[in-house]
Amino acid sequence: MTAYAIAHIRPESMNGDVLRYIEEIQGTMDPFGGAFLVHGATPEVVEGPFPGTVVVLAFPDIERARAWYGSPAYQEILPLRTRHMTGEVILVEGVAPGYDATKTAAVLREAAGL
Repeated sequence: MTAYAIAHIRPESMNGDVLRYIEEIQGTMDPFGGAFLVHGATPEVVEGPFPGTVVVLAFPDIERARAWYGSPAYQEILPLRTRHMTGEVILVEGVAPGYDATKTAAVLREAAGL
């Protein structure tokens, strides 16, 4: 099942470290089948505060997403970003093909006795 790395980043400044990080990140993702789905787009905020930007990466599965994040190659360049940008990063599995939220709601409703 596809997995995603999602980052909410608040850039503080553009500098040589950040540019090097951007230049080198793709090479760290390639061995794990990673691909950018969203990179640096300004989000259209429709609820709540959301300062900054968002990055979404896709990986073939959660194991490869974890392996990429923990890889020596990525860990080597990570400080280039974290020294200059605050933010949060999460890894999350996607839903299976044909996922239906109404079925999930029915299971939750039954479990809650509602």
